[in-house]
Amino acid sequence: MANERTDGPDSTAVRVALWRAMHVQVDSPPHVIEDEIGLQLAAPDEGWRRRPDMDPRGTSGFRAAIVARARFIEDLVAEQAGHGVSQYVVLGAGLDTFAQRRPEIASRLRVFEIEQPVTQAWKRRRLTELGYGIPDWLRLVPVDFEAGGDWWEQLSEAGFDPGRPAVVACTGVTMYLTEDATAATLRRLAGLAPGSTLAMTFMLPTELVDDADRPALEATRPQAQAAGTPFISFYAPQEMLALAHDAGFEDAHHVSGSVLAERYFADRTDDLRPSSGEDLLIATT
Repeated sequence: MANERTDGPDSTAVRVALWRAMHVQVDSPPHVIEDEIGLQLAAPDEGWRRRPDMDPRGTSGFRAAIVARARFIEDLVAEQAGHGVSQYVVLGAGLDTFAQRRPEIASRLRVFEIEQPVTQAWKRRRLTELGYGIPDWLRLVPVDFEAGGDWWEQLSEAGFDPGRPAVVACTGVTMYLTEDATAATLRRLAGLAPGSTLAMTFMLPTELVDDADRPALEATRPQAQAAGTPFISFYAPQEMLALAHDAGFEDAHHVSGSVLAERYFADRTDDLRPSSGEDLLIATT
């Protein structure tokens, strides 16, 4: 596993960025998403591809799931931008590179990336060093969650207009939060302007994961614990939908990993398929 960093993103964010790059480097085209900018940001040691968590075959299902959810979110953002939505919020942005890879869409929006202050400062520095810079339409919003920072207040201070619709993406986050924290986040987001859309991933309980995928998923739990980011929350789809409805979302539906597999991997000639275990909540105001 990657070493923990005290001056940048945590090992989980780096791993996601490296898996996205691995998809381009080792998987056959067509690529579901093409993202090697996260690799440039992370700048790992030369031997990064020899890390156990980068094994091309052993982690192929996780890699495919990561690129599938990223593609789904980007398709959603592009669709909503086409309908006139002009704000995009990424909760727990990590090494997200949408703004750098898709400026033809991102520049039509105001993009807000919410992350811990240390990660944001590091990312700002790396984007500058790599020549991408921080355009006016990209707002890096540092929020110290551990100190009880109010992300909604800081988002507004960064220029977010709560009176206009937005797309909000929250991927790879809810498994690290208590149910109460996730419910509070949903209640806040249910108050977004009409026409807003939330896309939030959640991890399934073990019994709902495909038999073939359970051993690999179980193996990641002690690794996450050792990295200081233990998995603490799992939801059946109906439980997540109930949380969304209770929070105030009238329109909420579930998108399974198998739906993403059929959408983005059905015609592949190799065996690359997303592993099960993570699904999506899509809720609109």
